[in-house]
Formats: sequence, structure tokens, C-alpha cells
Amino acid sequence: MKNFIAHTFDVRNEMLKAVSCASIEDLFKQVPVQFKEFNMGNPLSEMDAQKKVKALARKDKTEYACFLGGGVYNKFIPAAVNYVAQRFEFLTAYTPYQPEISQGTLQVIYEYQTMISRLTGMDIANASMYDGASACAEAVLMAHRIARGKKNKALVSNKLNPEYKEVVKTYLWAQDIEVEFFEELPETVSDYCCVLIQNPDYYGEVSEIKKLDTTLIVCANLSSLSILEPPREADIVVGDIQPLGISMNFGGPHAGYMACKEAYMRQMPGRLVGKTLDKDGKDAYTLTIQTREQHIKREKATSNICSNQSLIALSATLYLSLVGEEGFKQTGIMSANIAHALSRMLAGRGIKTINKNFFNEFVIEVSNAEEFLENLKKEGILGGIKLDKNRILVCATEMNTEEEILDYINAI
Repeated sequence: MKNFIAHTFDVRNEMLKAVSCASIEDLFKQVPVQFKEFNMGNPLSEMDAQKKVKALARKDKTEYACFLGGGVYNKFIPAAVNYVAQRFEFLTAYTPYQPEISQGTLQVIYEYQTMISRLTGMDIANASMYDGASACAEAVLMAHRIARGKKNKALVSNKLNPEYKEVVKTYLWAQDIEVEFFEELPETVSDYCCVLIQNPDYYGEVSEIKKLDTTLIVCANLSSLSILEPPREADIVVGDIQPLGISMNFGGPHAGYMACKEAYMRQMPGRLVGKTLDKDGKDAYTLTIQTREQHIKREKATSNICSNQSLIALSATLYLSLVGEEGFKQTGIMSANIAHALSRMLAGRGIKTINKNFFNEFVIEVSNAEEFLENLKKEGILGGIKLDKNRILVCATEMNTEEEILDYINAI
């Protein structure tokens, strides 16, 4: 087979003629003179070119010790996750929207649902959502349907991720559902279609979860469930699956998860994959429930969500399969130990941690948050997220080394 050459001699001449040029040299005469002074150097081999580009890149400070959290976390990702996820059997131009008819993809989603159910302590999970924010909003709409529209108010914790809160407000405004935010949970909540809380909350605080006399939605960091008890008191559990083998990617794309009690299964948005036997008695996977309007009558649809993030759900499934139950628990213990060690060392420098109980994120109080973070950045450290003039949200994961923690302390 001959090599494919995009531009033949005849094609080049035709293109030159179209722009009124007699030759390639004539074409490049139009390039401004200053570009002739640009010294590209001698030609290099591919390997030497890579080395030179990397050397130039190192002149920019791009490698920072990362202590950022707030919903997107720097987690260890086994190389096999991306290697398998990017195989042609799974990765196509249409991956996010394909109707999952292949047995391989259906099986992966089934395993994903099973893993999410076990982590959250819920009976069932759907085939993923867009992200953690939309999962929270969809859960409130789901609770409104469970209440059969009789309760038109939702109670949402003020300690929910600020971005999630904005998405929830937008969703509920469009559905004419009143949303109230709270600092402390009222004694009586029966007038509300649901209560939405985050645990650990946006500020890292871990709280005790109690059953309520309305639908309880818990937004949970899946990493924390490696060592914390699942929120079984909840009716619906939601969140983002980014900590499960998904790179930070400058904030996305990620994916959301949703799990619930079996009684509410038919009110869940999206779709579910089920397992059965074919006519030969072999395992077969199929879309068991499809509650979106593309599949059923619009008035019976639970949501207009039109896809699930199947490729990212695949990555999460691969991650959990590779690290295993013990490995997953170990990453949680490491993250918690590193975060608590950093908090103690900061206390030794007179910097107060506001939290009473936390997993791997905590809030510190400083005299000037902006100056504090800027000084750390000069030393190659992303020290946390500025909350206000004096407070900073700090996060540590298994990726933070002892050396990075010492550098953090010494840079103060």
C-alpha cells in the first residue's frame, strides 16, 4: 500500500493558482519580513526535538505541589485506567451518547452501578450523570416527584459546594420549586420535599447523618467512603466520580453518580443496565429502565437528561477494579493521615484549623488569605482555595509527599 500524500504536484499548483501565486516561494514572500529573523535552528530528530521542547517547557513553572480540593482532587491514577479506557472497543467519537447496545459497554456500566451501590450503601445506582452539580439538582427534582408535587419547597444546606448550589437554584427556578438554604437544620422538615446536605461538606467537615421525616439527599465524596460509613440513612446519594481515576482536567469533563433506595427506582433520571440470561442460558446485559423522553412518552419521562458519561464511568470502574477494596481503603487512610499531619504542623506555626472533624479537607484561618497563597505559589505550591479574606480551604491526598508538606510549612 502506498503512503498517502495529501497534496500532489497538481493539487499544489491548483491551490497556488487560486491565490494568484506562481510558486511556493512566491507564496511565502507575503510573510512579514520579521519572521525571516526567527532562528529555528538546525533540523532535529524526533527524539531530540522532544528533549528540546521539554527543556523549554521546564523554564515555565508548571509543576506545583497541589493542595487544592473543593470538588476536584489530585488523585493517583493507575496507568492501566487510561490505557484500557482509550481502546477502540470503548472510545469512539459518539461515546457519551451511544445507546449502549454492545455487551462490553453494558457489562462495564452494570459493574459500575454495582460498585456505586456498594460504596453508597444504596440499593441501586443509575448509569451515571453529567456531573456532581447536575446530579444534586436532578435528585431534588426526583424528590419532588416522590412527594407527587405536594411539597413545593426544597431545603438545601448552605455548606453545599457553591457551584452545586448555583446549578440547583437554576434547575429549581425553572421548575417553580422554592429553595431555602440553611446553616442549621430546622427541627421540623416535613413541609419540604427534601433536604439536601453534603457530607463531608464543602468545608471538609464530617457530620453525623440522621434519618429525617422527608426525603434525605446526601452529596458524598466517594473517596471519603473508603473509610467512612456509607450514608445508609439517606434516600438518595449523589456526587461526582472524579476522585475515582479521573484526572482533574482543568475542571472537567467529569461525571456524576446517583444511587437510591429501590422504592424510588422508577423516579430516577437517566437509565439503568440490568443483567439477565439469553435463550442459551448465558449472561446478557440490557438497558432495563430508560426513563428519558427519547425512549418513552414525554409526559412519563423523569428528566430530559439525554446521556450518561459512559467513558468516564468506565474509567471509574477500571480504577476501582485495579486498586481493589484494600487499595481504595489505603488511599483514603493515606489522604486522611497526610491532611491531619499538615493540620497539626500548621497549628505548630500558629495557624488555626477551624474544623472539628474532617477527612482530607479543612479550613485554616490566616491574617491575609491572598498574601498567604501568593507566597506559597512563589515557592511552587498551590496552597488551597481562598474562601474569604481570612479563610482558606486546604486539601491533601495520597499524592502529597512528606517533602511537599515540609515545603508548605517552611514557605509560610
